[in-house]
Amino acid sequence: KAHEINELAHSVEADCIIFDFNIEPTKQRNWEELTGLSCFDRQEVIIRIFAQRAQTKEAVLQVELARLMYSLPRLAHMNKSFSRQRGGAFGAKGAGETQLELDQRKVREKIAAVKKELAEIELNRQTQRKQRGKMPSVALVGYTNAGKSSLLNALTGSESFVENKLFATLDPLTKKMPLNDSAGVLLTDTVGFVSNLPHHLIDAFKSTLEEAVTADLLLLVLDSTDEQAEFQYNTVCDVLEDIGATQNPRLILLNKIDKKDDDKQMLNALRAKFPEAICISAKEEIGFVELKAKVTQTVPKDA
Repeated sequence: KAHEINELAHSVEADCIIFDFNIEPTKQRNWEELTGLSCFDRQEVIIRIFAQRAQTKEAVLQVELARLMYSLPRLAHMNKSFSRQRGGAFGAKGAGETQLELDQRKVREKIAAVKKELAEIELNRQTQRKQRGKMPSVALVGYTNAGKSSLLNALTGSESFVENKLFATLDPLTKKMPLNDSAGVLLTDTVGFVSNLPHHLIDAFKSTLEEAVTADLLLLVLDSTDEQAEFQYNTVCDVLEDIGATQNPRLILLNKIDKKDDDKQMLNALRAKFPEAICISAKEEIGFVELKAKVTQTVPKDA
C-alpha cells in the first residue's frame, strides 16, 4: 500500500503527503525515505496553520510551544549526524554528550522559557479579570469557522478580525455586550475547536481556553449550514471536558440560518436534536432579542 501511495503521489506531482491522523516519528521518517517527499501528519498541519494565524505575542508563544513539544521526539530522525559525540575523552570525562542530546536539551530549555513567558501573560490576564469587577462573563465556544467572531462583532458593535478560514482567531477577545435589564455582560471570543486536537496543543492554548472555564455562561455556536454540525457539537463538548469546563451553563446557538431559505431540512433536523437551541444569524442579526433575553435570565445577577 505504501508503494501504491508513493506511485500515486509522484504521478500527480504532489509536493507532499499528508496523513489525516497522527503518525509516529519513525514511521514519518520511513515514509519520507520511501517517497522522497515531505510527509506531514494531522498535528503538524494544524500547527502550521496556527503559525500562519498567530498575530499577538501570546499566540506566537503558544504556537512555538506546540511546535517545540511536537518536534522533541522527532529530533533523532532529522539528521544522521546526530549520533556523533562531542567533548570528553575515553577514560577521563566520559564519552560526552551526543549531538542529539545537546539538541534535546536546547529544546527542553526553550520549552521551559516559553512556558515561563506564557505563565507571566496568564498572570496579567488574571489581573485584568479582577479589574473588570463583578460583571458577568460569557464565552463564545464552537468549532472553527462556526461564526463566533462575526457574532461577537454583531452583538457588541466591535470590529474584530473576521475571515472565512480555519483558526482565524487564536487569542481571546473580550468586549462588553449591553443588555436591557442590566449593565451588560463581558463577551469573549475564543479559539475555534477541531476534532482530534492534539493534547499538547490543548496544553499550549490552556491559558487562552481558560476564558471558557471561568465564564458564567457558554454560548456554544454551531454552523447550521454544515452537514457535520452534530459531529462538531460532540467535538466541542469533548474539548470542553478536556479543559474542565463541564459545569458551566450552556446555550446552543444555531448560526447562519439566513442561508437556509432553500433547504430547511438540515435546520429542522438540528432543531429536533437540540430543541432548546436558539436560531440566529450573526450576519442578519436574527434571533438577537431572544438570545439577549436568554442570556439575561441565565447569567447570575451578582456575578
